[in-house]
Amino acid sequence: MSNMEIWDRLKQPPKAALKAIVAGRLKGKTDINPQWRLQAMTEQFGPCGKGWSYRIEALWTEPGIDGQVFAFAQVSVRVGDSEPIPGIGGSMLIAKESGGLHHNDEAFKMATTDALSVALKALGVAADIYLGLWDGSKYKDAPALPKPDTVAADTLKKLEAENPGEEEFLRKHADSIKAAYKRGAAEGFGVFNEITKELDTDENVAIWAFFDSTQRSFIKKQQEAARTAIAAQPSLAEQA
Repeated sequence: MSNMEIWDRLKQPPKAALKAIVAGRLKGKTDINPQWRLQAMTEQFGPCGKGWSYRIEALWTEPGIDGQVFAFAQVSVRVGDSEPIPGIGGSMLIAKESGGLHHNDEAFKMATTDALSVALKALGVAADIYLGLWDGSKYKDAPALPKPDTVAADTLKKLEAENPGEEEFLRKHADSIKAAYKRGAAEGFGVFNEITKELDTDENVAIWAFFDSTQRSFIKKQQEAARTAIAAQPSLAEQA
């Protein structure tokens, strides 16, 4: 089993399990039916309590403003004999509404459901929703890189046919990148950027053929983090 096999099986909820959030702070986001998460885990690992399980580790409250009270839950999920996967979630026990304070007698149940969803994210449950890639019926525009395996492999074959030795050339570069990543994420990403900066367009596509799914996913996350950081920087006009 590859490192991404379970993730890939759990990452895409069906359209029937999704509901658009049309109001409040989360307007525009997608709500996921919690029962689907349990179904997905059961399909993958077996019945809850046998193939997988979760345990409520703690329930507690915290005061909010204007008399409001938060309810929190901490759970741990186990799959087979795995280490516990933690998750913390919350809800409002006492919330301020237009008519005054309102008490929610299902707050701890909702907090537990929220905590469970957090823990299951680590296994990839509904990952494509949280990544903003899947809207229930079709995939949204995804980052251009990494390229799919078939595109990278086909491009590599084309380059090798045109210039024998190109495959070995790119393999050595890919090995240098992977070795750097083993020493540290920052160093690996720096080497990746330095090497790919010197490659032409086709070579930048073909080099992905030498990375496995875990390595491609890791590099992609580093690229997204870098793009987000750059986008968050104020413009020169704003700085002035």
